[in-house]
Amino acid sequence: MGAGSSKQKITSQDKAILDLKVQRDKLKQYQKKINVVVDKELELARRALSQGDKRKALLALKKKKYQEQLLEKTEEQLMTLEGMTQSIEYALVEKQVLEGLKHGNDVLKEIHKEMSVEDVERIMDDTADAIAYQNEIDELLSDKITAEDEEEILAELETLQKEELEAELPQVPQNPVVSKPTSVSLPEVPTHVPGRVENVGI
Repeated sequence: MGAGSSKQKITSQDKAILDLKVQRDKLKQYQKKINVVVDKELELARRALSQGDKRKALLALKKKKYQEQLLEKTEEQLMTLEGMTQSIEYALVEKQVLEGLKHGNDVLKEIHKEMSVEDVERIMDDTADAIAYQNEIDELLSDKITAEDEEEILAELETLQKEELEAELPQVPQNPVVSKPTSVSLPEVPTHVPGRVENVGI
């Protein structure tokens, strides 16, 4: 079961990227082999010249040139593979971003369905009605309340504020207990100690 679920996770895009990377690795290995052949042909050309065999040296250099041309083509193919791999990977990222945007749009549509234009207008109307009703009450009360009533109301408000402030303050004991200092009686020092002979002037 685990193997089957893991196979299902591999998409065609993942397989395409994997194939491209495998081909890239093969081309890099082929490049290394070509570089070995190029170095070998160059060494043969030098050895042939040292032996005075110009024809053999020329043939080795021609083979070297052919291998270098193969190396250039391989480099071009590598660049093509790298570009294609990056394009596919970027397209996948772009696809994920688009899917995220699509999901966001779907969520917005659901929210708009839940809160339609009619609902918004109804809420605005209810709010406007509530404000108008409050204004009517304020005007009605302002007509009925005199200046003296206004002063009494303000005084009552101030009293309520003081009571609220006192309720928040910590309670102080009404009858604090004051501790009186206790007198300490010291022992009397005797003026005459038995057995002691006082000096008597002769």
